[in-house]
Amino acid sequence: MSSKLFSPIELRGLKLSNRVVVSPMCQYISDDGCSNDWHLMHYGQFSMGAAGLVITESTGVSPEGRITHKCAGLYSDAQEVAAKRVVDFCKKFGAAAIGIQLGHAGRKASTLPPALGGRSLTRDENAWTTFAPSALPYAPDWQVPKAMERSDMDKVRADFVSAVQRADRVGYDLIEFHAGHGYLMHQFLSPLANQRSDDYGGSAGNRMRFPLEVFAAMRAAWPATKPLGVRVSAVDWVEGGLTLEQTVAFATELKKLGCDYVDVSSGALDPRQQVPFAPGYHAPMAARVKQEAGVVTRTVGLIADARLAEQIIASGQADMIAIARAAMWDPRWAWHAALELGTEAQYPIRATPCLPKLRPQIFGTRTA
Repeated sequence: MSSKLFSPIELRGLKLSNRVVVSPMCQYISDDGCSNDWHLMHYGQFSMGAAGLVITESTGVSPEGRITHKCAGLYSDAQEVAAKRVVDFCKKFGAAAIGIQLGHAGRKASTLPPALGGRSLTRDENAWTTFAPSALPYAPDWQVPKAMERSDMDKVRADFVSAVQRADRVGYDLIEFHAGHGYLMHQFLSPLANQRSDDYGGSAGNRMRFPLEVFAAMRAAWPATKPLGVRVSAVDWVEGGLTLEQTVAFATELKKLGCDYVDVSSGALDPRQQVPFAPGYHAPMAARVKQEAGVVTRTVGLIADARLAEQIIASGQADMIAIARAAMWDPRWAWHAALELGTEAQYPIRATPCLPKLRPQIFGTRTA
C-alpha cells in the first residue's frame, strides 16, 4: 500500500523521510533556560521513533520572553551549549530531523507552570515585567503588561535574530517562529489584544506588520538552505477576534518573505474562547490556508489515529501532520502507524532488529 503520510517531503535543503512531525511541547523543567538530562531522554526517544521531524519546545528568545522561570531559552552561551548536547545526541542516535520553535510570551509571560496553576506570578514569586502591543492583561487577575514602544519592538526583533544565529550554531535543521497560542506575535495579530493607534494597530494589515518584520529579520539571519516556518492560531474562537480570512492574508505575506510552511493551530489568546475540540479539527483551516495562500501547511490538534492522519494528507488538506500527546503516549507512534498503513517508517540503524519484516512471527506475514 502506498502511503501519502509516509512519503518524503522537501523544505528547501531539508528532506524529511515522512510527513509526521512531533510538535513542540513545553516541558517546564529547564535549569535557567538550559536543557538537561530530561531533554536528552525526552527528545532522544522521539528522534528514535522515526517521525520525519521533531521540534523542541517553545524556546524564549529573552528572559522576559519566557512563559515561566522553568522554560527553555536560547539567549545565553550556556543555553546554547546545553541545546547542542541534546541536538548532537538526537542526530547521532536517531532518525529524525531536529527543529526548534522560537517564541516570546508577551503578556502571557511571568506565570507559574500549568501543573502549578498557570497563574500570573506575584512579586514575591520573582515576577518580571511583561510586554504586549497594548496594556491589556490576558485575564482580569493577571499582570497588566507594558505597552511596547519602538525601542521595545526593536529589542524583540534583535532577540529573535540572536536566537536564530545561536540555533544555527547549535545545528538545528529547521526553525518554527511562534506566532500563535496567545503569545506576543499572536497578540499583535489579534484585535482583541492589539488596540494600538499607530502603524502597528487598527487594520489587519497594520496588525501583522510587526510579526512580518520579525520574520523577515529571522529569514535574513537563517541560512538560505534551511527552512523557516510559522505556527499560527488561525482563529481566536472569541467574537471580534482574529478570523481565518486574516490568517490567510498573513500566510500570503509570509510566503512572499520566504516562509516555508505554516502550521495551523488555533486559540489560546483569550480565556473566553469556546473551542469545538474534535479529532483533526484544524485540518479544514489548514486546507483554506494552503489553497488560498498557496503555502505548504501542517496541521495539529487531537490527531492520534493513523488513518485520520493519512486521510488529512491524502486529501490534500495539509502537507504534514503534527502530534504531541499521541507521541508522549507512544514515542514509536510513527513505526506503528506505518505498520497499520501497510508501509514502513525509517528506523535508526540500532533499531533495525525490530523491523516488522524481520520478525514475521510477531507481526504476521505483512511486510512493507
